[in-house]
Amino acid sequence: MNDNHQTPKIDRMKYLVELLNEASRAYYAQDVEIMSNLEYDTLYDELLALEQETGVVFANSPTVKVGYEVVEELPKEAHPSPMLSLDKTKSREELREWLQGKAGVLSWKLDGLTIVLTYREGKLVKALTRGNGEVGEIVTGNAKTFVNLPMSIPYQGELVLRGEAVISYSDFEKINARIEDVDAKYKNPRNLCSGSVRQLDSKVAAERSIRFYAFSMETMSYDAKTGATPGDVENGGEQPTLVTRTAQMDFLAAQGFEVVEHFLVTEDTIWEQMDEFARKIATFDIPSDGLVLTYDDIAYGISLGRTAKFPRHSIAFKWADEKKETVLQEIEWSASRTGLINPVAIFEPVELEGTTVSRASVHNVSILEGLRLGIGDRITVYKANMIIPQIAENLTGSGTVEIPARCPVCGGETQIKQVSDVKSLYCINEECPAKKIKAFTLFVSRNAMNMEGLSEATLEKFIELGYLHEFADLFRLDRYKEQIVSLEGFGEKSYQNLIESVEQARNTTLPRLIFALGIGGIGVANAKMLSKHFHHDFDAMRRADVLELSAIEGVGEVIATTFVEYMQQPANQAIMDHLLEEINIEIPVVEEGSQTLDGMNFVITGSLVHFENRDQLKEQIEQKGGKVTGSVTSKTTCLINNDVTSSSSKNKKAKELGVPILSEEEFLEKFMN
Repeated sequence: MNDNHQTPKIDRMKYLVELLNEASRAYYAQDVEIMSNLEYDTLYDELLALEQETGVVFANSPTVKVGYEVVEELPKEAHPSPMLSLDKTKSREELREWLQGKAGVLSWKLDGLTIVLTYREGKLVKALTRGNGEVGEIVTGNAKTFVNLPMSIPYQGELVLRGEAVISYSDFEKINARIEDVDAKYKNPRNLCSGSVRQLDSKVAAERSIRFYAFSMETMSYDAKTGATPGDVENGGEQPTLVTRTAQMDFLAAQGFEVVEHFLVTEDTIWEQMDEFARKIATFDIPSDGLVLTYDDIAYGISLGRTAKFPRHSIAFKWADEKKETVLQEIEWSASRTGLINPVAIFEPVELEGTTVSRASVHNVSILEGLRLGIGDRITVYKANMIIPQIAENLTGSGTVEIPARCPVCGGETQIKQVSDVKSLYCINEECPAKKIKAFTLFVSRNAMNMEGLSEATLEKFIELGYLHEFADLFRLDRYKEQIVSLEGFGEKSYQNLIESVEQARNTTLPRLIFALGIGGIGVANAKMLSKHFHHDFDAMRRADVLELSAIEGVGEVIATTFVEYMQQPANQAIMDHLLEEINIEIPVVEEGSQTLDGMNFVITGSLVHFENRDQLKEQIEQKGGKVTGSVTSKTTCLINNDVTSSSSKNKKAKELGVPILSEEEFLEKFMN
């Protein structure tokens, strides 16, 4: 049975949401009108009517506005029962025998982050990560930004379900394409998804195009509207109305959830269906590391109980990686902006999973030594999760590859550094062209100094020609006007555009400058946090020691040490001094007496009347020096909630800690007048 079985109305709604959002993007972002206002309004009204009729409202629907939430930390909560991993096999025969004559449901094993969702009275009230299986993290604000997640569903009882949050390969590539610094690009969709779902700022999660695919139900309470009876589906409660996995999937699809692609199989049909999945994996856009087989009969699966590690109602099938034997021809050493030099194995080309493969990253010196690699060694290679080429085994084990004492780019001295038992090779020459090219690329990127017209190729050419030695030289490119205009691909117009962009970058902010310097561990968020702590005083920031920096919330000793080491190096001090002669750091203007909420912490929950969303109120509080957090603690000045008498978790916590609970009106009167 295929999970694409959706009601026609919900299918129509999904189509309308996508079409209307596309029309809005074209109109507002590209100044292109792909449909008339009348057509847009007609389709919008149709979508609104369907939402009211079905009770389903998707998170990315143009009819709703989801406010973003920022928290200091993710609250943790214990799962009612342990979320166990599944037993695994790579044997097709074993998977078939496991059915024991029963019908099963075969589905993708998606490679993202498992999430448990709770809906009450048709509304999403909680999202919890799997965590360590015993305790998860509450990520409700972030879950509300998942692009395909229903915010409202027709079922009015309590519904708890599991699913996988994922980022598709195509969306992953789009996200990476926006990052100009090669070293800063994300490594794989699974890690990006996990980090995105666990962001403290849900606005960041919203930018990552996270999708949710349901794969099972946990519990379902009585709902007078549907006549469903109580039943703890996973943990042996009363017999649920939905007695099969396929019925569960149909029910979830009818509620508006996208469910994982699945098929009903028997011993006679399972291999045929596995072959179909294997055929699809080559072009499947969602990260998957195998299949899951579950007994269709829920009661039967529950009756089998569980081992100490695994439930017996399901089993995972891991793709048996296709391995090929080949010969190692070369180790290529690839230098980066930070000086890190990574080994890459070059071998005789082999066919793997339908493509020709001739190279694989070895990642670091520790892995290189562990594999005992040598030129001419016979090795086996495979694609991890059928995608990423890796070395599986070295059949020869000669161990003759030498770690280069000189950088392959500049010929400068190299050094092996060990961090947390991992050895890596670095070029210690600060003048290394590889470092320079990638450092300049970061410096001019969008989130840094935002200089247009300076691609990595152009920067490489300018460095090679001697126009650029340090960052300040970017602001002196007008010295080389005649030479630049005569370069291939340039001309008078291109030159003028470049110089205009450089001139605009002279006026910048401290967070942009700090991020642009490329200090290890300092991203955009940390740059903003440090700038705010030092009141946008660059001199004070430069003089700070490790102790002071470590005390800043969210920094820590490792980042603090890296920051201080960077600032204390004479060469870096000269770079910064020369740069300060060319730029103007704009300091945000704070009106005298306006910081009336300085040192105060607030938590906002529930709906608002005077503000369109929580972000607007948060901005007002921050402009007056206050701080808005996501959870109530003993440091909270007050909880803002228009439903003062509610029994919400935040209200309960505030009462336990003696934190005042104020309505919006009371807060405005007391703190904002």
